[in-house]
Amino acid sequence: MRHAHRLKPRRGMALITVLLISLVITALMVTAAMLDTNTSLINKYHQRSSLLRWAADAGIEEARTELNASKTLYPASGYVTLEANVPVQDASGTVIPNVTRSTYAGPTGITSGQYGVFGSIVSVVKDIYGNQIVRRGEIVQESFAKYAYFTDFEPSNIAFGNGDQIFGPVHSNDYIKIYSSGATFFGPVTTSQTVVGASYGTFKKGFTQHAATIPFPQTADLSKLQTQAAAGNMSIVGDNNGTAGQATTRIEFVSIDLNGDGNFTDSNEGFIRVYQSTDPAWVVADRPSDFSTNGLRNSINCGHVDGTTFVTAKAHGTTGSDSWLNALESSSRRCYLGGAPELNNGFVATDAKGKWLPWPGTVSPLVAGRPDAQYLWPISRDLNPSFKGVIYVSGNVAISGVLNGNVTLAATGNIVIPDDMTYAVDPGKGTCADILGIFSGNDIVLADNTINSPIQPKSSASYYTYDDTKDEFVQGVLLALDIFTVENYDQGSTTAEACESKPWGRGCLYLTGGIIQNTRGAVGTTSGTGYVKRYSYDACAFTSPPPYFPTTGHFARAHYFEVDPTNFDISTYFASLSPHS
Repeated sequence: MRHAHRLKPRRGMALITVLLISLVITALMVTAAMLDTNTSLINKYHQRSSLLRWAADAGIEEARTELNASKTLYPASGYVTLEANVPVQDASGTVIPNVTRSTYAGPTGITSGQYGVFGSIVSVVKDIYGNQIVRRGEIVQESFAKYAYFTDFEPSNIAFGNGDQIFGPVHSNDYIKIYSSGATFFGPVTTSQTVVGASYGTFKKGFTQHAATIPFPQTADLSKLQTQAAAGNMSIVGDNNGTAGQATTRIEFVSIDLNGDGNFTDSNEGFIRVYQSTDPAWVVADRPSDFSTNGLRNSINCGHVDGTTFVTAKAHGTTGSDSWLNALESSSRRCYLGGAPELNNGFVATDAKGKWLPWPGTVSPLVAGRPDAQYLWPISRDLNPSFKGVIYVSGNVAISGVLNGNVTLAATGNIVIPDDMTYAVDPGKGTCADILGIFSGNDIVLADNTINSPIQPKSSASYYTYDDTKDEFVQGVLLALDIFTVENYDQGSTTAEACESKPWGRGCLYLTGGIIQNTRGAVGTTSGTGYVKRYSYDACAFTSPPPYFPTTGHFARAHYFEVDPTNFDISTYFASLSPHS
């Protein structure tokens, strides 16, 4: 019988196992302790970093508030120090220990103002432990072009009503009044006073009363544009002759298909033509001086197309089937502004009443062969490299046509609109291809002439429209240092031209852009004279305002950026932000 041998345990094995387990546990405990310490340090670092970042961002907002409160602080170039290593306070006003802040502000980017007024606020925050945060906030001065409607003063006898529809931001430094006939505001409404008749208004985005007053532009804002215009050969000398709705200088915006691609919207296809005469009534196609007795009998602006030839009323006989009256009542009746090629059945540089001014720069070979080649003033950098987007007229000027480009047209006198003023690309598409700023040192006046208004060719005749449409179309941002108004808004027919389905005197005024004026002017009456307002807002004027257009002086916030604090130097940094003038 065999006996199995009993295995004897190895001495010390249990002790070794216990020691190994103890070492593992100890290592785990040490690792856990180290991880806990690192986590605590990381949390403290992030807390400290967040505190410094908060202090830096707060400094940017405090600096922006300071700049808005005191317009003289913002420098024309370089930068200004607003804070220099000052203690930082929290929201309750308690000083945060061991933390200091410096803030700086100045213009950055393209600083000429052509594309707006842009700047930066730089905030540098440090603590005694060597931590540092540098943050930059972009700021931009809001352009007056952002407003769909702005006034400094509202006359007591003018108010919104008759179902007016206003899109975009509205502000007045005076009372805003609404008639019981009602008005609808689709954008935010603010007033430095109160809204009178608020119950008659529909406010899609509400309204604010007792808002801060916004200083209105001054003549100095207009005068400084002459230098910008002169750089591109666009400073034009006119005069102040004529009535409120007349001018001896006329600018026609022209868009031309240069490359034959079937459109005239390419960047180099925008021009103006400049016409001058000593007869302001002729320039704007006003009624003849003997209109009260002879109607349009002796008009040289109005007539009709006989076959393929335009014949003026004055050139027609008094009797027969082709009399002047029959011509002015025919389906081919039309009136044209002074100097228009249609009046001469083709472009004529000099006519019996005035002349087109030649372009003082180099004529592009792209327009060679055209009869008006020498009289096309390019409003693009492609064909006019020195053009800065500004046209300046000393005196009154009448404007019309189709704009292809980004332009501010400024005049020391009245700016008269005798016919439609539109864009090459419909602003309703939202592409922001074209923008026009119209800046008058006096009034902007929609003329009461033979084109804009329905006319009786003689006292006993019916009213007729002598334009291609019965309504008026104006696309642009209008800024008048006095008023925007319609000439003789309280006169004429009350039913000759309907606005859409609504019987009215001169139809609809379709204005896309904005109206900024010192004192509100009238465009019609409740009895039916003048126009019914159909105003639309062009949001492109907010994001891409007309060149050198006046600003409100108020800085709005834009983007924030984190800046590498390593070897940071404020002078070097600001120099890098302003590479262009």
